[in-house]
Amino acid sequence: MKNEALFTAVPHLPHLIESADHVDMKSISGEVSLRQFIAGMISYSPGWVKFLYGVRWFFVRLLGMKQEGMPQELTMQAEDVSFVTGEPAAFFSVKMAKEDKYWFAGITESHLTAHLGVIVEPGQPNRFHVLTIVHYNRWTGPVYFNVIRPFHHIVVRQMMKAGVQQPLRLQEA
Repeated sequence: MKNEALFTAVPHLPHLIESADHVDMKSISGEVSLRQFIAGMISYSPGWVKFLYGVRWFFVRLLGMKQEGMPQELTMQAEDVSFVTGEPAAFFSVKMAKEDKYWFAGITESHLTAHLGVIVEPGQPNRFHVLTIVHYNRWTGPVYFNVIRPFHHIVVRQMMKAGVQQPLRLQEA
């Protein structure tokens, strides 16, 4: 599926992208459902990512911003993934979602508004397109994002790999 067809399949996405300061999309295939993929992505929290959040704490202070603590480690199951607009999704909130089609969540901070979205192309295996959409809210937005951008790409790629891992299945006795 071409990018244009992907974008028009999600209501309001073309407008969100059109007004964005930064958009990137990465794709990966896997034999998991959209819910399983999102749960795996959001649950990804290795020590090196926690370390980056610690570094972020000092950096945002230099820019005169606040970081409300460290994100809590979260082990999310597929059934925990909300598709209800406004409900929480880790430190994001769901903005728009349609079961087995797409899921977008966002967060607004003083310096920027960020959306993380997943669009699934059904198949054997499914193809997941992960979008990051950023809108700067003030001068600190581009400063902050351009410093973290290289890490952002690495973190998102690793989150995607975690997303396509087969969920653990309980063995029946």
